Amino acid sequence: MKVANILAVKRSAVVTVKPSDTIAALSQRLRENRIGAAIVSSNGETVEGVISERDVAYGLSVHKGELHALPVAALMTKAVITCSPDDSVAKVASTMLARNIRHIPVEEDDRLVGMVSIRDVLNLRVDELQRETSQLRALAIQADREPQDR
Repeated sequence: MKVANILAVKRSAVVTVKPSDTIAALSQRLRENRIGAAIVSSNGETVEGVISERDVAYGLSVHKGELHALPVAALMTKAVITCSPDDSVAKVASTMLARNIRHIPVEEDDRLVGMVSIRDVLNLRVDELQRETSQLRALAIQADREPQDR
């Protein structure tokens, strides 16, 4: 399976915020969209960073009452690991687990086309396993019914 399979199932809109947006504005966007992370992009097409609710929570311990007024650029992850729609889901899952990453932006020709989360990857894998289980059960039932040459 490819990352493109995940993107085909997900809604297509990618939530982006500008580096100059405040953490308060970011928090509102995350809440409105019921998501845990956003892509930081000045133009909505290139990835400048990623910011998650975890970044906001960690920032609270450092910046306390001033957190809401900080720009997103102050807390975002700048060294972003991305993937391509053609990458295998297994490879992306491995990267996410090895690097303890929950969200990976998807780029095609240096243009943002989506974002996958660890939940997306796990849901796809569970669906695959359920299909395989059904096929194996069907084979087992068929094998029990057909006489075998011995």
